[in-house]
Amino acid sequence: MPNYTAPTKDIQYVLHEVLDISGANTPGYSDLDAEFTEAILDAAGALASDVLAPLNRVGDTEGCKLENGVVTTPTGFKDAFAQIKDGGWPGLDMPEDFGGQGLPYVMGTAVGELFSAANQAFTMYHGLTHGAASAILVHGTDDQKATYLPKMVSCEWTGTMNLTEPHCGTDLGLMRTKAEPQDDGSYKLSGQKIFISSGDHDMSSNVIHLVLAKVPGGPEGIKGVSLFIVPKFNINTDGSLGDHNGVSVGSLEEKMGIHGNSTCVMNYDGATGYLLGDMNKGMRAMFTMMNEARIGVAMQGLAQAEAAYQNAVLYAKDRLQGRAVTGAENPDGPADPLIVHPDIRRNLMDQKSFIEGARAFMLWGASLIDAGHKGGDADAEGLISLMTPVLKGFLTDKGYEATVNAQQVFGGHGYIEEWGMSQFTRDARIAMIYEGANGVQALDLVGRKLAQDGGKHVMAYFDMVKTFCKSADALEMQEFTTPLKAASKDLQAAGMYFMQNGMKNPNAALSGSYDFMHLFGYVSLGLMWGRMAQASLKALANGTDDPEFHKNKLITARYYMARQLPMTTTLLKRIESGADPVMALSAEAF
Repeated sequence: MPNYTAPTKDIQYVLHEVLDISGANTPGYSDLDAEFTEAILDAAGALASDVLAPLNRVGDTEGCKLENGVVTTPTGFKDAFAQIKDGGWPGLDMPEDFGGQGLPYVMGTAVGELFSAANQAFTMYHGLTHGAASAILVHGTDDQKATYLPKMVSCEWTGTMNLTEPHCGTDLGLMRTKAEPQDDGSYKLSGQKIFISSGDHDMSSNVIHLVLAKVPGGPEGIKGVSLFIVPKFNINTDGSLGDHNGVSVGSLEEKMGIHGNSTCVMNYDGATGYLLGDMNKGMRAMFTMMNEARIGVAMQGLAQAEAAYQNAVLYAKDRLQGRAVTGAENPDGPADPLIVHPDIRRNLMDQKSFIEGARAFMLWGASLIDAGHKGGDADAEGLISLMTPVLKGFLTDKGYEATVNAQQVFGGHGYIEEWGMSQFTRDARIAMIYEGANGVQALDLVGRKLAQDGGKHVMAYFDMVKTFCKSADALEMQEFTTPLKAASKDLQAAGMYFMQNGMKNPNAALSGSYDFMHLFGYVSLGLMWGRMAQASLKALANGTDDPEFHKNKLITARYYMARQLPMTTTLLKRIESGADPVMALSAEAF
């Protein structure tokens, strides 16, 4: 069975030596000294490694079951969920007013990586609850907050988001679920939703569904969509649970992965619901949850890559296969370990350089959310809005690729279920699809985010890279800044191509949108590796207790700059080829 060890040391390095969170101006960050964050990460890491990881394979092989309308989770999930609740982990970064611990979002993100890497399907139960609670926190009435948030923050009640219907996914304006207004101010919802993660289960006493639906007589299309709170069990005036609401599980989806999560078809048959936010503004309220979920899904791509990589490294060091071309490195054994071979090293370095760069990118993004939400920094809000599709699309695409590469290290054993590597690949695959498929993320980036606020935020990003390179050049860091400057110029050239061609030929921009999302991702990880190189050079110059750690960071940074960042040149060439190669073939010819 695969192993997992929480990479707490690397997270601490990013938080304190790269981001210097305790020195930031963001409210709450001054409390996040290294000793405090280490205690949190060590506790979360122990729970992840000792409790959640052993259940990952159990969830994959057993899955969830639906019998007589009741969904049961795999063996051990209920006990593990009780430990998560008892430890207060679901409310780590939720407001203290509702029973949370009030820590910054960056700590929730760091802990979330550990839990997702250990057991993605399990972690989704409280992860989605967090998103639903956030939507109620932002858009709910005082009454709704008082009714739902304390028990959702504690995960006594869990939450879901209900968007997709059998006939519509991304195009939610086509939805048919109806919400009929009632005399008492409530609504009766009727319709069917599919692909509902954590839609029902046996680990909480109630499930609070956030459901998109249309009120008859409203505007056509997406402008007529509203969001409703629909509990599984109605709630009495004293807060106790009442009768079963008109919501039921039609079936459980049979999926490629995340078998331990109950992905449900949900039927609403005159279920009582309550408007959340403004009428016909459901997408505004839902996007509070979806944007948070997209950051969480980006983290899932990183998390599965980390878990798969750890096991690939162990196997490469243990498996004896062939001899090193430069001479035997294990002369007393029948063969050398796999890790002596350059192609295995290439494979592992691709994974390592992505994972560590992605972790810094992820935590930096979380710090922007804190700066915006807690600190009122509008520029940080704009920057994370720009970066969200890059985080979600690039980290899940490359995270999935990393799990495939880890599987490849095992050779034929990677394809055999006994070794457990295929689960990382199967579980990672969904992250490229849900919470907005990655093609949609690319369209959002190019079609909306680049031009947002007159292009202010993308220009700020370019200025940030330029400023970093200038400061780093003063420290004689040209081996890192020279490739980063070249990659940033490729990104700017791609943006200029869209500006010059996008208006007269929108297909020219949209045909290159996916490549642009990846180009943006490569540059962003290049910036993160530049910052990490700077941090490690500083640590070595000042004297450190662990010089090998920082020397290895520099080696990995050099690898990324030499072997990964040049991909921007290829992506720019693809973008500048325009729409013709993509659109020339007629639909009938496919």
